[in-house]
This record gives sequence, structure tokens and C-alpha cells, in this order.
Amino acid sequence: MYAKRLPGLEIVELKDSNPNKEAEAIIGSLKNNEKLILLSEDGSQYNSREFTQKLNNLTIDRIAIAIGGAGGHSQKLKAQANLIISFSSLTFPHDLARLILLEQIYRATTILQGSPYHRD
Repeated sequence: MYAKRLPGLEIVELKDSNPNKEAEAIIGSLKNNEKLILLSEDGSQYNSREFTQKLNNLTIDRIAIAIGGAGGHSQKLKAQANLIISFSSLTFPHDLARLILLEQIYRATTILQGSPYHRD
């Protein structure tokens, strides 16, 4: 549902066996000037308005957001990231993390549009 509400959204799934191979696949898939955001348990936590501002402050056309595998993200990928965020100290399965991420991206777009979807 949220993916349908976000025109231009592209979901690409890259799967590999370890954080270093995943990092190489992610880095290799980045487009020119694409900003990289990592979801990681050791990232910074933001409320929805703060998350919106972080996305908006990147001021570019393309953002890639990577959800780490069971082994987390490699140090190389973390060093390349423009932003590392955490939704929670809890660990979520990929499908649930993706759903939360899509909802928060949709929420961010509605906040920027002044839509009543997000209520303070």
C-alpha cells in the first residue's frame, strides 16, 4: 500500500552471505550522487518529524536506504553512509523493517506536504 503511494520508489533487494559481500553489492549498485542511508541497531534514533528533516536536508533526487543482514553492516559501508539510523533497539525481520521504513517515508512526504496523515 505505501509503495503504491510513493511514485518513483524503487525497491531493490540485494542478498549476500556476509556483511562484506553485502557492502560490495550495495556500493556497486549506488548511482552517481546517490546518498546512502543505513538502517542499523547502532544508528541514531529520530522521531517522525526529525526523520523527515534528515531526509529533506539531504536535498538530492536519489536516496538509497539499506537494511542490514543478520550480520549487520560492514565498517566499510558504515564509513560510506551519509546517515545511519535506527528505528529501535529491537531487531526486526526484513519484511517488517521494510514495512516500517516505507510507512515512515510516506509519513515524511505527508509531513512535507502538510497533510493531516501525521498528527503531533
